[in-house]
Amino acid sequence: MPDILRFDSVSFSWPGSAEPLFSGLSVGLGSGWTGVVGANGAGKTTFMRLAAGTLAPSSGTISRPDSTVCVDQRTDLPPPDLAEFFASSDAEAWQARIDLGVEEEWGERWDSLSHGERKRLQVALALWRQPGLLALDEPTNHLDSDARAALVAAIRRYRGVGLLVSHDRDLLDTVCAQCLFIIPPGASLRPGGVTSGMEQDRREQSAARARDDAAKHAAARLRAAAQERREEGERMAARTKEKTKNAKSNKWDHDGKAERNLAKLTGKDAWAGKQAAALSRRAGKAEASRAQFHVRKEFATGFWLEEADYSRRNRLLYVPAGELAVGADRVLVHPDLEIYPTDRVALVGSNGLGKSTLLRYLEPRFNVPPERLTLVRQEISAEESARVLAEAKKLPDDKLGQVMTRFSRLGSRPGRLLESECPSPGEIRKLLLALGIARGPHLVVMDEPTNHMDLPGILCLEDALADAPCAMLLVSHDERFLSRLVRKRWELVPDGPSRVVLHVRTERI
Repeated sequence: MPDILRFDSVSFSWPGSAEPLFSGLSVGLGSGWTGVVGANGAGKTTFMRLAAGTLAPSSGTISRPDSTVCVDQRTDLPPPDLAEFFASSDAEAWQARIDLGVEEEWGERWDSLSHGERKRLQVALALWRQPGLLALDEPTNHLDSDARAALVAAIRRYRGVGLLVSHDRDLLDTVCAQCLFIIPPGASLRPGGVTSGMEQDRREQSAARARDDAAKHAAARLRAAAQERREEGERMAARTKEKTKNAKSNKWDHDGKAERNLAKLTGKDAWAGKQAAALSRRAGKAEASRAQFHVRKEFATGFWLEEADYSRRNRLLYVPAGELAVGADRVLVHPDLEIYPTDRVALVGSNGLGKSTLLRYLEPRFNVPPERLTLVRQEISAEESARVLAEAKKLPDDKLGQVMTRFSRLGSRPGRLLESECPSPGEIRKLLLALGIARGPHLVVMDEPTNHMDLPGILCLEDALADAPCAMLLVSHDERFLSRLVRKRWELVPDGPSRVVLHVRTERI
């Protein structure tokens, strides 16, 4: 089968969904990388699974290369062929391990690997397979700058049909020759990276909105003119009725002048009615023409932590200097760790140094009432995501409405979330934020806050945190995100093979 992926009139609906996710979707993709972009919950992962054959369409046909590999964005479970990968001594396996910096002993300790290490291993194993179609879902999540550069170099050498589901603008612009913008129930294929595609979309939407506004205003003017003609006709009809009455009672009108005048009025009355009908038809055509402009509905985004406040407690965290095991043969050495009520702290460092381990150690030591702590972990399992959504659905209507309003203002549609049984990783992060915000946090703790989040959600979150009065601890590799928010850094630095040192650095404001 040729190296091409083709969707022909494909439709797909999830059970219980009121509307199809895709309807009549037709698109053809050849060799090279195609970015798949869209809002959280728009259907990017569903498109990828349909392409790879792990989901079947409701209708239509999908043609694909003979071999497909799909790398999920979650890192919960080890790949099924992990042992085979490490047992292989062929050139492709060695090349994949070298390209992604995969160490031999990783095959024996999946559970203790960082999520960044797991992601590199997932991608290395997929490249080793050399499939005709390779789909990667958020491959740069969890990766530090060095690992990210290695991944970019490795996937650029792939020569099959590549699907890259990502919100990483730099990655999409660097690797992709075209991008497929998912906007249910369809999609638009645009040449170039995501930046040029978004700009083209912005221009097209601006032009479509201008044409739609012109058609709407033209229809309104025509309907107003039709109404004027209609009212004029009604006035003429009233005058005709009166003249008819007078003509019949005028016994002195021997030459029929009254009847001739009556005929003229009746003609004018009919003309006004015809004009009104013609103007109404033109208004209807102007209204109907708006359907061709495909103007998307825009939803309000942006929020702030309305109920957030700073704590009146002296310190929200105090851990005396000490050591913490961050692996079987490595310790993390740290000074006194303190968080005050208005502190903004970034925990940074390369993959595998122990950031998430340290965060788990600190969690029970936060001096904050549980209801005043908003905590979003690095990875939320599918089972936990389904549980959180199920609990949210049980909220009273007024509380659920408030949470869904905040969820919507992070750029995703509540209707799609509430119809699903398990939210996407990006949607669950937004839902946890919406639930946490409702409690009025004194401390916000997020591990890799921009992972899985779409661009509108990241920008809204960044704005909200920038204005929040509460303390925060953010674990992230996203320097663009951190640069606006933090004033203090806890940086993990390796000090030999078995020791990591945490340095505290306060930044100038």
